[in-house]
Order: sequence, then structure tokens, then C-alpha cells
Amino acid sequence: SVTARFIHRQRDFPGEHFSICTTFFSLSLSLQVQRYLERFHLTREKLQEVSERLRKDLIRGLGKHSHHKAPVKMLPTFVRATPDGTEKGDFLALDLGGTNFRVLHVRVMEEQQRVLKMDSQICAIPKEMMQGTGEQLFDHIAACLYDFLLSHNLERETLPLGFTFSFPCEQKEIDKSILIRWTKGFNCSGVEGEDVVKLLKEAIRRRGDYDIGSVAMVNDTVGTMMSCGFRDQSCEIGMIIGTGTNACYMEEMKNVKRVEGEAGRMCINTEWGGFGDDGSLRDIQTEFDVVVDEMSINPGVHTFEKMISGMYLGEIVRLLLVRLTEDGLLFGGRTSKALLTPEAFETKFISEIEEQDNGLENTQKVLSKFGLKWDTVDSCVVRLVCDAISSRSARLCGAALATLANRIRVNRRQERLKTTVGVDGTVYKKHPNFSEELRATVRLLAPKCDITFLVSEDGSGKGAAMVTAVAQRLARQSRLLEESDGETDDEEEEEEEDQ
Repeated sequence: SVTARFIHRQRDFPGEHFSICTTFFSLSLSLQVQRYLERFHLTREKLQEVSERLRKDLIRGLGKHSHHKAPVKMLPTFVRATPDGTEKGDFLALDLGGTNFRVLHVRVMEEQQRVLKMDSQICAIPKEMMQGTGEQLFDHIAACLYDFLLSHNLERETLPLGFTFSFPCEQKEIDKSILIRWTKGFNCSGVEGEDVVKLLKEAIRRRGDYDIGSVAMVNDTVGTMMSCGFRDQSCEIGMIIGTGTNACYMEEMKNVKRVEGEAGRMCINTEWGGFGDDGSLRDIQTEFDVVVDEMSINPGVHTFEKMISGMYLGEIVRLLLVRLTEDGLLFGGRTSKALLTPEAFETKFISEIEEQDNGLENTQKVLSKFGLKWDTVDSCVVRLVCDAISSRSARLCGAALATLANRIRVNRRQERLKTTVGVDGTVYKKHPNFSEELRATVRLLAPKCDITFLVSEDGSGKGAAMVTAVAQRLARQSRLLEESDGETDDEEEEEEEDQ
């Protein structure tokens, strides 16, 4: 029964709070509703299976020959260290991921261990430019960057720049990233297959009235980890669970088969949203997940993301509510035009409905907004539906995160791992129970890992600056090593001559 199911959850996750309409347990919940909700319930054993499947996919993604067929792409980021607290200086950050882009001036202060956003500016990209030439787009970005520098008296400075470019890219170096394809309504000619850093630098060179220093390409998930890493130097995992989902972590270089070198570590952008694209999650996909996938703009792609992220959770809830209504189990069997409208049920409604204190009242407001005739039992069923779907999301996300933590621990041959996860995303930050249930799942599946969660502050801005700061620090250390190596070589030559 559903009651038994929640008892099992309390056993697996002691001390957890679930925003459930407990008054509902005094009512007899029909077996049909139970059957629908059970499809979203994942046992501890099933979550362990999912974690094990992901573990194998991580290895496939890292492999030199298995990578191209792997659903979890495990992209090298060329970020070779996390902050050590000695980073300092002024940096620019450029964040391009939609119809607007941001320019920021960021100051990293070593003494206070703080990353300060000094100034920022949002610039629009006209719709026609999104479909124009690449040269037009990058000339526009270069012009906006100059306006920003001019207005803040920075035009004579040559500042390093962190570039968050949120489109599918293949990164070749920290400062070289090839655009694979445009998404999000962009289709600028002459950019796909090209290095976007080179295009930006060429646009700045065409102007000839200012210059920038070294450039570091930054994935937003890596930025999330790095923005937390300055505050907490044990932060070696970054995770976003908002509209979409992704994670990154520090992997041993010897396991990164597609990049030369065995020493040290490198941050890997897992692109875990693609987990299950080879059919490995078919046994836990419900018929509602299948419909969401089929109706999406990219069927068969980003299977895991479609089961857990904010862009899709509301639609899964809507589809289940429609089915329960059509089966005569909700709202007296009467739907409404609003409920039958795809994507009308926003994920933020789930958070409102599951609130501990005002949840029932919020539920009734949402149902009235949808033009539905509801009673108290209907409200309770809707809360249970939302809980079942958000709970599955939190537990799947927790299982995936546990996989990364366990991998780091095993890689380092540690009996116990102590690490921090930098987190961002509206689902994690806004849903009343999500973070608690995710953490409980990680404790359950990674019992030898002590994990602290730190909410990121502006990963694509401050985090991008931090990636650039660390890259500069490593470059300086590398130059120092080369100089000292040179001295040693001379000494060795003199010794040989003496002999």
C-alpha cells in the first residue's frame, strides 16, 4: 500500500520530513492511484543498481576507444586544479548562454578569501543576430565588452577573461573550444566547427581599441564547483539541478585516457543528463517519462535529465493528473482546458504544493487556477502525486551523486572520503524537501563518504573568474618549475665537465 511505501521510506531515510497530506491516510486510497504512484517509487536496491550502471558508464566515457559510444560523455575540461586560496587579482567574466549575455568584473581577494563581483552588465542579442553571421555576433560581443570596460575605466587594463559559453562544445585546451552545434534558437553561420575563443579574440583584434589577457573556457557546472572551491578548498564536485542537470568532479589524470599525461587530476564534465540514452534506464522509466521524451525537441536524448530536472517535472505531474482524471480518480472525472495544455503545469507549482505549512492551501489555489472542481481528497492526491515525482527526482540525483563520491574515494584508495559538493539550480534551492531527500540518498548509497553541500554563488560569473585565476596560478607555477629546472640542468652540466 501507499502507507507501507512511506513507512519503507522512513526506514531507509530516518529523520526525513516528507510534505505529505497525512490526513489522507485516514481515507481509503484507491488501488488504482496506488498503482500509478508505485511506478515512481525506487527501492534502495533499485537505486544501488542505477548507481552501478552509472559507474560503468563513467568508465566507458573516460575510455579512449569506448568514449564515442558512451551515453555519459565525460568531457575533459583542462581545469587541472581547484582553488588553493592563494588566487588573487582582477578578472573579466563573459557569460553567453541565451538571448542575453553578461559581462562582469570580478575581484579575487586572497586575504579575505572572497570573490567579489565589482560590476556587471547585461547585454541583449537581437533576434536577427542569433540567425546572422558568426562575425556579426562576435563583433557585437566585442563591442558590448568595450562599452563595459569604458564605463568602468578599465579600457587600458589587459584583464584575463573567463568565458562561460553554454552550448555543446568539444574542449581541446583551457583556451580552445570547438562549437559542435548551436542550440537555444541560435544558428549563426561560420561558427560550428570553429574555436569560439579564436573568434572572440579576432573580433577584439578587428576593433583595435582594447585587448584582453588569457582566456579560460568554462562550463557552468565547473564554474559552480570553482565558485565554491575558493570558500571551501575540499570542494571537488560541482552539481546543477535546475532547468537541466549536470555534474563535474576531479578525476585522476591516469584515468582520463583521451588526454596525454598521467600525473595529477583534471575536472571532468560528466554531461550525466545523457545517462540512459542507450536504454539502460528503460526499466525505471514510466509511460509518462516516455511521453515527455517523445514530445520533447530532442527525443531519445538526455533521458536522465528528463526524469529529474525542472524543465520536465511539472509536465510529468500534469500527464499523471490528466490520466488519473480520465480514469475517474480525480476531480470527478472532469479535466479542464488548462490541465490539458502541454507544459502548463510549471515545476514551481510542485514546490508550492509540497510546502509544509501552506501546502494544502497552495494546492487548492493551483487547482482553482487550472479551472478544476476539487475537494479535499483531490488536494491530498495531487500532493501525493507531486511528492512521488519530486521524491524520485531527488533520489535518482542522489544516486548519481553517490556514484561520483564513491568513485573519488576508490580512486584515492581512502577508507573514508571527506569532500564538498558545490550545488546550484532552482530545484535544489527552491523545493522544500528536495535537498534533504537527496542528501539522505547520498548517505545511504555512499556510507563511507562525508559530504558537505555548499550552495554556489554565481558559477558562470564568479566561478568563471575563479577558473581563470587557477589557470593563471598553475601557469605561473609551471614557469617557475621550468626556470628552476634550467638551473639544475646547468649545475648538472658543470658537474659533468668537472669530472
